[in-house]
Amino acid sequence: MQVPNYALSTQQKQLVGEAFLKFQLAPKVPAMFPARTVQEATVVPTPRITAMPNMPACMLGLINRRSRVLWVANLVRLLGLPLPERSSQQYSLITIQAGNMPLALKVETIDGIIHIPPETIQPPPSHANPIVLPYLKGSAIYQDESILILDAEAILQSSALQHA
Repeated sequence: MQVPNYALSTQQKQLVGEAFLKFQLAPKVPAMFPARTVQEATVVPTPRITAMPNMPACMLGLINRRSRVLWVANLVRLLGLPLPERSSQQYSLITIQAGNMPLALKVETIDGIIHIPPETIQPPPSHANPIVLPYLKGSAIYQDESILILDAEAILQSSALQHA
């Protein structure tokens, strides 16, 4: 009698755990949102965003996506990080939502969905920039890379957005 093999394949093991959308906040600054808070991840030409006057520096403007008008914010600026920006012909946007408030966030690049086992999620790293700490849920190690886990609700409650 042959005993069935219940061992998980490498691919199956990677699918165990919570789903996250991984992206580059800035070059060599990996971050992710829990997939349940993400509505859409897309790349759009920069002219699709309409700039609005008298807005905080983090606000890029408005975009019409799927018959909805959304605010677009530069996530690096929204978090208050002093990271350099590159000009681009297109923006990588992640639309997040908590409650009924959606917001599109410009990020460096979108890497895709990954699955993180709950036991690998840790508190925010002690070396994290103090400006970013209120927006972090934690961190995780994935393929030998430390990745920040951002809190969509905290970002949507940011004081910079309250003045927009």
